[in-house]
Amino acid sequence: MDKENTLYIDLKDGRVVIEMRPDLAPKHVAQIKKLAREGKYDGVVFHRVIDGFMAQTGDPTGTGSGGMGETLPAEFSKEPHVRGAVSMARTSDPNSARSQFFIVFKDSNFLDNQYTVWGKVTSGMEFVDKIKKGQGQSGSVPAPQDKMIKVQVAADAKN
Repeated sequence: MDKENTLYIDLKDGRVVIEMRPDLAPKHVAQIKKLAREGKYDGVVFHRVIDGFMAQTGDPTGTGSGGMGETLPAEFSKEPHVRGAVSMARTSDPNSARSQFFIVFKDSNFLDNQYTVWGKVTSGMEFVDKIKKGQGQSGSVPAPQDKMIKVQVAADAKN
């Protein structure tokens, strides 16, 4: 395991380990690592969770309209959106990703080449599956939402 390119996300049910892929999305991985190292993701909720599709987080406002860090240019690749893929959320502008990202529950190939994949869950997907699901087609999660308790680059982790 390359600890500098491994992300730990601690959830209420356990730790999710993500292999980050700077070979696919160097700017996105750099921003995720910077925000994690600054503690910006700690306590951020999963505001949009659609059962059988994905769980989205990374908005400090918890509304889905906020973000942190610089706006990033798209770094699309041929990496597929399979179960456990971690990809950036964005507006209709492909070059609008900032800090919001999502983890897909099941293969979602209709997203391929439209969203920037920057990692893959290597362990703890069973904890992602337990994230509180949202309601309706929007997937808006009523309070209290599940949150990322602590997010850290493995190289920096104390435990």
